[in-house]
Amino acid sequence: METPPPTTPRTGPTDADVEAFRQQLGRPPRGLRAIAHRCPCGQPDVVETAPRLPDGTPFPTLYYLTCPRANSAIGTLEANGVMKEMTERLAEDPELAAAYRAAHEDYLRRRDEIEELKGFPSAGGMPDRVKCLHVLVAHALAAGPGVNPLGDEALAMLPQWWRKGACVTVPDAGEKNAGHAKNAAHEEHAKNAAHEEHAE
Repeated sequence: METPPPTTPRTGPTDADVEAFRQQLGRPPRGLRAIAHRCPCGQPDVVETAPRLPDGTPFPTLYYLTCPRANSAIGTLEANGVMKEMTERLAEDPELAAAYRAAHEDYLRRRDEIEELKGFPSAGGMPDRVKCLHVLVAHALAAGPGVNPLGDEALAMLPQWWRKGACVTVPDAGEKNAGHAKNAAHEEHAKNAAHEEHAE
């Protein structure tokens, strides 16, 4: 995609968000802490999960991608060998490897601020390999552009999964969720316009 979805504010989950999650993944959420990113359609597409689930099970994947359309498109990238190509580039490009390690450290820092999981890596194969593009894209969406270089790359390869409308329908979700995404898009447009005006 030419323009990735804008960064949206981290918010606490509403009842409508919980229902959207249930419809997206076919199960209720576990250890849900926040909506880390919201799709332009207004529904959650990345959630922040507690490093330890309510039953005590460690869960090192802090950011979890929930949108079935995005998940499907990422699965196609994985099937086409994108992870292997990225891993090979990490071994050949010291600058990319350093940026990817910094992404790994960012992921650990964010997770450790909630609860430290000693002995558990970050996720997605970081910092040396690429094992799950879903994790990298979720991190890129939650953290914003420039944090996870390979997550940003994978995100740019995806179609605009929200163009057909919301992936799930939640009764009485209201306009609040869509408002978060629309406000973020408006702020991003205004920022870009100001940058272009300054450049001129």
